[in-house]
Amino acid sequence: MIHEKSIGSRMFDIINYLLLFGCAVATIVPFIHIVAGSLTTAEGLLQNSFVLIPTDFTLDAYRYIFTSDSIANSLLITIYITVLGTLFNLLFTVLTAYPLARNPIIGKQLILFLIVLTIVFRPGMIPNFIVVKSVGLLDSIWSLIIPSLISPFYLIITKNFFQQLPKELEESAKIDGYNDLQILFRIFLPLSKPMLATFSLFYAVANWNTFMPALLYINDATKWPIQIILRQIVLLAAGGAGAADAAGEFAVPPSVKMAVIVIATLPIMLVYMMLQKYFVSGLMVGSVKG
Repeated sequence: MIHEKSIGSRMFDIINYLLLFGCAVATIVPFIHIVAGSLTTAEGLLQNSFVLIPTDFTLDAYRYIFTSDSIANSLLITIYITVLGTLFNLLFTVLTAYPLARNPIIGKQLILFLIVLTIVFRPGMIPNFIVVKSVGLLDSIWSLIIPSLISPFYLIITKNFFQQLPKELEESAKIDGYNDLQILFRIFLPLSKPMLATFSLFYAVANWNTFMPALLYINDATKWPIQIILRQIVLLAAGGAGAADAAGEFAVPPSVKMAVIVIATLPIMLVYMMLQKYFVSGLMVGSVKG
């Protein structure tokens, strides 16, 4: 028997729907405005600063971006950092988590304690800079990858997931003559696709959006990622001192600024949409046992 909802329950549902609709509008409208503004001429934006539909459609802003050496180069550097950094992030996370989960390592508890300690106590900006400088990584792309090579949180979740896999899989593989690396890459990793996809996205987002490390460690403008160039363009559009020299230009139309924001945001959003289905299972797996 189906019971009709009370008036209070209906009102509660209506309020929830209105709140969710308001949050959705507040989230998507600014991005629609940025996309529409990037496709509008500078004259159209001067006449109407808030657009949701391009009034005078043009691709001039995107032509400017891909013909500008500094912007195109920074975009390639960001793609390079994201792809290479994410591969190294996953590789070292998995290679560290597997022996901690399956093999009786001497000092295992001490190692785990030190890993957890890095979650609670993080070094400040100055100690990080001193370490990067002392090992000769300043003005190197590797200064944006190596210091954040392994996330201790993702490492612990990966270790817990490996611990939950049946020991019989490992034992039968060893009977067949597999060594530890073969067991890891041929048996464990194929069973870890949701977790790996989720952490791949998280690592990729962090690498794509790298800003403060690049600002601190990279002085060579030819090695700046897209986020630093975006900052320079925003400063230049606002008339910030020194921005013109850094960006290599003297005037940046607002449509170009919006187009750079789209270029800096859209690729990682598309990756998120492709990997979204792995989120729930990827985050929940390995999070039960300590």
